[in-house]
Amino acid sequence: MSFINYASREINCKIVYYGPGLCGKTTNLQYVYQKTAADAKGKMISLATETERTLFFDFLPLALGEIRGFKTRFHLYTVPGQVFYDASRKLILKGVDGVVFVADSQEERMDANIESVENLRINLIEQGYDLDKIPYVVQYNKRDLPNVVSVDELRRELNPTGVPEFEACATTGEGVFETLKAIAKLILFDLKKGK
Repeated sequence: MSFINYASREINCKIVYYGPGLCGKTTNLQYVYQKTAADAKGKMISLATETERTLFFDFLPLALGEIRGFKTRFHLYTVPGQVFYDASRKLILKGVDGVVFVADSQEERMDANIESVENLRINLIEQGYDLDKIPYVVQYNKRDLPNVVSVDELRRELNPTGVPEFEACATTGEGVFETLKAIAKLILFDLKKGK
């Protein structure tokens, strides 16, 4: 879980953006990175696979303040969406503090969304986590497209436990920071509880 650096008085937390291939995980992180002040972010590192990219960068949201005199630094990761990269997904989930599931709202992507949520649950169990017990939010991305599934149907299929959920269009930034703030808040709440 979170890593505490006593020398720099920082708590480092890991947020993983999970979802099917090309659902908008990378676009979410790119938008956050572009709109974040230079002094509040580290370098974005992109590890390209043959078909898509996995991204990492660290992010220090100044507005979230301190916990017991410690600054909070968030490390944001995306996982590769293709099933072929399942081993990479498992590795990236190691030490996770919170998960954002990015769903592709398009009708033809519903099966991929459902498969990805099930894969997330299984991979977390293998790492010793329970999706129902860690900070978790769902983002319904690509709401700007014409062939989208209703939010009610997305909720029924992808969010039966009723975790915080957000409609988004990562290319324009709609819902992107709301999603990030919600997962960060849940993680900070967990930290304050002393988990």
